[in-house]
Order: sequence, then C-alpha cells, then structure tokens
Amino acid sequence: MHRKIIHIDMDAFYASVEQRDDPELRGKPVAVGWGSKRGVVAAASYEARKYGVRSALPSMTAKRLCPELIFVRPRFDVYKKVSNQIREIFFEYTDLVEPLSLDEAYLDVTHNKKGLDSATKIAREIRARILETTDLTASAGISINKFLAKVASDINKPNGITLIPPDRAETFLEKLPIEKFFGIGKKTAEKMKKMGLRTGADLKGWSELELALKFGKMGRHYYKIVRARDERQVKPDRLRKSVGIENTFSDDLETAEEMLVELQKLTEKLCGRLHRITTKTRTITLKIKYHDFELKTRSKSQNSFLDQEEDIFPIVEHLLFHPELPVKAVRLLGVYASNLDNLLDDTPRQLTLEF
Repeated sequence: MHRKIIHIDMDAFYASVEQRDDPELRGKPVAVGWGSKRGVVAAASYEARKYGVRSALPSMTAKRLCPELIFVRPRFDVYKKVSNQIREIFFEYTDLVEPLSLDEAYLDVTHNKKGLDSATKIAREIRARILETTDLTASAGISINKFLAKVASDINKPNGITLIPPDRAETFLEKLPIEKFFGIGKKTAEKMKKMGLRTGADLKGWSELELALKFGKMGRHYYKIVRARDERQVKPDRLRKSVGIENTFSDDLETAEEMLVELQKLTEKLCGRLHRITTKTRTITLKIKYHDFELKTRSKSQNSFLDQEEDIFPIVEHLLFHPELPVKAVRLLGVYASNLDNLLDDTPRQLTLEF
C-alpha cells in the first residue's frame, strides 16, 4: 500500500521565462540577476550552467566563468503570474498540492480528480499541459514518497520524467552516489566520502546509532531515507515561517545615517509584504553582512503582533544600535519577520492505493 507522489520542477524557470519572452536570448548563456560588482545570480540558463554559472554566485565571478554571459533583471511579477498558471494545472488533478517555491511543487495523486490509476500518466499530462499553456518545460519525479520523488525529478533534467517504483526504490538508492541524495549538501557529502560512504549502499551499512553519533539528528534521517522511508505528507497549506527583505549595496554603508535610511526602505517593503499575505509578526530580525562577508543577526520579540511600519521600524532601529552599531562597513542589510500569526493547523492525511 503506497502513496503516489509527483514532484514537478520547472527547468531553469526564471531564465527560461526570459528566453521565452525575448527570442534574442534563446540558445545563449543567460543569468537572471544583477550584473553590478555587488550583484548575485538569481537563476541561470542551461547554456550558462555549462560554464559553472549557478544561482547565488556573485555576478563578477559568473562573468569570469562565462565572458559572454547576458544579465537580465528579474521580473518577479511575471514569474509569479506564470507560476499561478502552472498551479491551476496542478489543481485540475488534485487539491493536495504543496508548493515549495514559484517553480516546484509536490502533488499527491493517490486519489485524483481524473480518476487515473497511473501517476506516470498524470505526470506526462501535467508536463504537456504546462508546455501548451506556458511554452515552458518541466521535469517530473514520481515515487512513493516526497524524498524519492524529489530525487527522481533531478535525474533526467531538463524536460525529463523519472519513475522510481516501490519495488525498485531501495535498489535505486543503494546505487545512488551520496552527493545525489536530496538533503545531503556538498560539505556533508565530502565528510561522508572521507568516512568511506560513497553510495547509498555504503550508507545503508551503518546502523542508526552509528549515523546518529556521527551526524546527530540528521543521522537518523539518513538512516530512514536510504531505506526509502519518508512518512511526510503533502501539505497543501504549507507553514510560512518568516517573511523578509534584504538589499546588497553597490557601495558599503559606513554611517548610522546611511544605514537608517536603507532600513526605513526595507521596513516599508516588509510591511507591504505582511499586508499582502494578511499576517502579522511578533519577532523582528536584523541581518547585517559586513564588507568582509562576516554575517551577524539580531532579533527582538514582542508580546503582541505587529504589521505597521511605525511599530516595526523602532524595533529595527533599536537592533541597529544594540548591542552596538556595526563596527565595520556594511555591504548588506536585511529585515525579517517571524513568529507569524497565520500559521495553519494541517491534519495529516493517509491515502493509499496500489501504485
């Protein structure tokens, strides 16, 4: 008795939208982001990825890797509109849709609106509908749980589909290189390889206690996933834990006056976001990144919920000066709201059908 889970992941979403809307960008290395000396890459086309360009890479580094790289300013309003079109397609098949971001989501199609027995057929139909509606491609992973579906969707990207059926799940994981396990980052993978853990089979050879002693709580997680165990439900109402806004500056900020001006702008934008999603906050966090990339955060919680700029900015101002004014030139400031008041109670669902 297994669930049928699909993970849909759009292919180089932001960059693909830009290439779709501007024919001159097609087939060329494109980075969505800011090409200034302090800019970062938000997304990269597959043509750019061949050179090592990826998201979160500093723009100047990206240009060194790919001198022909074309930078395009992001258009988040357009990406959100396209994302909503894609989400409407998901809801034609199931209400159990868990968005992870604008460009990916989990779908539980164990019981689906079309009455289809095959999750693979549903995934094919969804990908075809996305292409027809948006002129964009998506990759899909299908399996018995969220972890396996997520891993599967990355196997045949771009524009691919991968099924990991229940009777092949553990065998598949045993052969999978350790760095391909979703949730095992680069540093952890390097640590594992030094311990002789290079594949899922190697990982499976360790007991739960041994992994917990080496990796703490995550060790118990690794013990389960390599055995294809993942009980997490697809939650259509995902909990929003925080809302934030930040800015990297072209020139370092050195005075309190400069910082306060920028923090006022950030607070105004943050409050706008809180209003749009109709939520309030009890905890405000100030993020400070110095010119040498040292990162500091400071937080303050209130007894009541807030969403007005006149209430939140004094807290931000207090955090700037306490425990002390930043002691070095600042390249980035961010303001975040957490402990939100719109957290939803979601009831787990256990849906089972023959796969």
